[in-house]
Amino acid sequence: MQKKYFGTDGIRGEVGKGAITPEFMLKLGWATGKVFQAHGDCKIVIGKDTRISGYMFESALEAGLVAAGADVHLLGPMPTPGIAYLTRTLRAHAGIVISASHNPHYDNGIKFFSGEGKKLPDEIELAIERKIDEALVVVPSEKLGKATRVEDAAGRYIEFCKSTIPPLLGLEGIRVVVDCAHGSTYHIAPHVFEELGATVIKMGVSPDGLNINDGVGATQPEALQKAVLSNKADMGVALDGDGDRLIMVDHTGDVLDGDELIYILAKTRKDKGYLGKIVVGTTMTNLGVEHALNKLGVELKRADVGDRHVIAMMNETKAVLGGEGSGHIICADRTTTGDGIISALQVMETMSRENKSLHELKQDIQKYPQTMINVRLQGSEKFVINDEIKAEVTKAENELNGSGRVLLRPSGTEPLVRVMVEGKDALLVNSVAKTLSASVERILAS
Repeated sequence: MQKKYFGTDGIRGEVGKGAITPEFMLKLGWATGKVFQAHGDCKIVIGKDTRISGYMFESALEAGLVAAGADVHLLGPMPTPGIAYLTRTLRAHAGIVISASHNPHYDNGIKFFSGEGKKLPDEIELAIERKIDEALVVVPSEKLGKATRVEDAAGRYIEFCKSTIPPLLGLEGIRVVVDCAHGSTYHIAPHVFEELGATVIKMGVSPDGLNINDGVGATQPEALQKAVLSNKADMGVALDGDGDRLIMVDHTGDVLDGDELIYILAKTRKDKGYLGKIVVGTTMTNLGVEHALNKLGVELKRADVGDRHVIAMMNETKAVLGGEGSGHIICADRTTTGDGIISALQVMETMSRENKSLHELKQDIQKYPQTMINVRLQGSEKFVINDEIKAEVTKAENELNGSGRVLLRPSGTEPLVRVMVEGKDALLVNSVAKTLSASVERILAS
């Protein structure tokens, strides 16, 4: 069935528009409570990032859940992966995240975790949508749910993060700049690294409700690059507003994206003998990563873009590692979802064990040049690869002569088709991308 409200990763949009209103959140909370209440008493945890609208939506969701008879445990500001973890350890039936991730403060959204700390199954999202369309009926007073605040939520999650590297392996001697994007890790990430022995220079730890992801964080690492160089740090860690993305900077100021970090983690797991034969990426994972993994005897499986799709393929293939170039990295041998702090700790553990800098660790992978050109769609019809476009793609692939690849991907949020070409020769890649995008634009306009 087609979903009415839920997208690929929950519900997201501009505050005050569409579903991102207090009225809708009240009804969403009630519908969620009724769906889980159908199986008996239930407990739901709610966490949020630092954007100002989070308080409004937290109250609305809480009221709806309690009206349905569900008990609510409020976590306050908490990274998305921390909410997944606490949903499991508090034995809750579901977790609700109030966050728009890397988006600016005027957006917000809702996503859910199951009681196992994993993405909510489609059938439950559909059941919640059906309930939303029903009239809101409050349970009798004696059956109303109760709301309590979890006072030690941050401390519980900090200890969990620390537990994901060996207890005798500290980070002493490592000087690290930690950029929390003025988001939900501001009161957690610095403590994790400090308590493990690292010297921490903090950035993006003064949220005011409006500055989340503003000029800082994983989507804008330029400020972190400057801070690493000016502080003569060994490395930098950039998280996004809800803490599930990771981008790192080495001591020379070079940025390492999710693709390069996944390779580093794959190599060390392969050396230890517990990686398996598969790593999961996406259709956008750089071809250089695939070739570097192949040299290790590891196959790269490509899922559709989005951590939900990556996790689904990891479950299907029993892979322990997967992720995206954007910095969503899933270490399934450590946790259930993408976690920026835990992924950073795995990289730092590798640095410590091998006595190598981040700069040295990335030398085994050479990313291929990649060119992306957006072609605007005409009208409201969905993009379809017809025979004429297929012929142009084949022509482009022939020009690359086995040294690269071509991908056409419709945008999920805009009327665009993204024409991506990558390969070993940057000039050839750029030329092929321009020619192909012009051909696609001509065919779509005809």
